[in-house]
Amino acid sequence: MDKISALTKILKRLNNGEDPTKVRADAKQFLRTIEPKDLAIAEQTLVENGLEPIELQKLCPLHMELLDDQALRLKAILPAEHVIAMLISEHETLLCFLDDLDFVNQSIQKMKTCKHERPEFRRLAHIAEQLLAAEPHHLREEEILFPELEKRGVFGPPMVMRDEHAQLRPYELKLLELAKNVNRMDFDDFTAQLDEIVRFIVPTLREHIFKENNILYPTALEVIDDEEIWSRLKGDCDRIGYCCFKTID
Repeated sequence: MDKISALTKILKRLNNGEDPTKVRADAKQFLRTIEPKDLAIAEQTLVENGLEPIELQKLCPLHMELLDDQALRLKAILPAEHVIAMLISEHETLLCFLDDLDFVNQSIQKMKTCKHERPEFRRLAHIAEQLLAAEPHHLREEEILFPELEKRGVFGPPMVMRDEHAQLRPYELKLLELAKNVNRMDFDDFTAQLDEIVRFIVPTLREHIFKENNILYPTALEVIDDEEIWSRLKGDCDRIGYCCFKTID
């Protein structure tokens, strides 16, 4: 059995609800040989066989255990202006905002009454604005990087990433709306909605970033091996523009 077929069977077992600890124990030696591109191809095989992209999200904990964090390694070998290096840099900023969002939510959840003068509410609105300011990042992936991967037969991971972008956008919009309307809402209702939104955005976007850093981007660097193509993609990305993240005043 080839590596991709074996990995596809492992992912199927996990998707069918088997205990991840048992699955990893059964395939311990084999899993040490897995590369990011192998996971990308195996995921694509599952999608081709009818698995819905949203189902692949269940497999992220396995990805996080199988793969070391490759973002630092990629940034170390790429020019700072490279398409992938810039995407990773933006991910680093987004991860900081997610940490802050998690902290602010925990702080607000402890409040008995709404105290509008507290800095947490201003920080919440700022974080919500910055998450929406990441739209150029998503557009560069969806309009520039993903199509280039799909030209080379890699369509599974881009499909999943697009789907996750679509899931996240309404939650991010709702977060900003909520932050701007705290004064007009019942505080218990506000905190309940805030907690639900944050509990979706934070883990979903963290896992999304992990999968892009450790599966999609390394795969892109492997299958797009022409520097002239990367130069063209950089020009296309420049035309879309980059994220104008701001620090809080």
